[in-house]
Amino acid sequence: MEQLFGIILHSIGGFSSASFYVPSHKLKKWAWETYWITLGFVAWILMPTIGGLLTTPDLGAILGGSPRGAMAGSYLYGVLWGFGGLMCGLGLRYLGLALGQSISLGVCAIVGTVVPAVIDKKIGMLFTTIPGFVVLLGFLVCIAGIACCGFAGVLKERLLTEAEKKESVKEFSATKGLILAVCGGVMSACMALAINAGQPIATAATKAGTAPVFANIPIFVFALAGGFTTNFISVLILSRKNKSFGDFTLRPRSTLVFNYFLALISGLMWYGQFFFYGMGTTKMGRFDFASWSIHMASIIIFSNLWGLWLKEWTHANQRTKMYLWLGIVTLLISVIMIGIGNNMAAGQSL
Repeated sequence: MEQLFGIILHSIGGFSSASFYVPSHKLKKWAWETYWITLGFVAWILMPTIGGLLTTPDLGAILGGSPRGAMAGSYLYGVLWGFGGLMCGLGLRYLGLALGQSISLGVCAIVGTVVPAVIDKKIGMLFTTIPGFVVLLGFLVCIAGIACCGFAGVLKERLLTEAEKKESVKEFSATKGLILAVCGGVMSACMALAINAGQPIATAATKAGTAPVFANIPIFVFALAGGFTTNFISVLILSRKNKSFGDFTLRPRSTLVFNYFLALISGLMWYGQFFFYGMGTTKMGRFDFASWSIHMASIIIFSNLWGLWLKEWTHANQRTKMYLWLGIVTLLISVIMIGIGNNMAAGQSL
């Protein structure tokens, strides 16, 4: 039951991640960078502190008593994670959404799952135990599901006319795009490493009386602050280039207030992905590192379901939709397999 609860928590986090950008469609007269840093302040600075205060008995004491190395490691991995997001964005610019996203998320799932397993010296259990082998198969099925969804996206793009393709990917470059997508995927996985590096903080939180399910929440104070640092500098440069600083005092005031409200909702949903991810990880047992695969799978599942709901696949043919649904079903199977493997591990000594 613990693993099932963990999967539910990861699924809620995946839904939050897949949905946070939806409110942006209602924005008026704001540049992208204004919206991004506003929701980022909510998601990466404000909410980690509020979340920590609400779920721990004394956040200040926990952070003050945690090892400095854990704080620094979590923050620095957060900085790298921020760079990862920027590189993924550039990868999409040169490869297009379907191919760029499938490469970035595939690499992110692999690195974010395997590297923590190596660091914690748990990688051997995937090959020497039956539960570990089930988790490994679930991980491989997850990668296959990501590939199917990515291939569906590629097929969808092939249905575009030449003019539409040029409009979609004006600066197509396979070499630049591949390098950026791979590097972006690697660095985006650094959030999993940030949580892993911050485990002494989680231990300090537990010793201070924090419920085990909330033990990872204080880590995000540092991990997401690192991500905010990277994005804040990038947005400053972009805002200066686009002369969009005036967006923060936009008139009429009703439009400004509405935009702030949308950014607030987006920020809450964005933070929600890691709030629930942090809780879900505590329920996954010995193979908790596989949580990252479940997280990636959930994001892709709900992102594509949103795409279907918003009729982004209306003009796709049946073959393309078949691969999309095959990918979604495969990802669901991977989540179930990883959960079964963790449940098997909980019932035996490894």
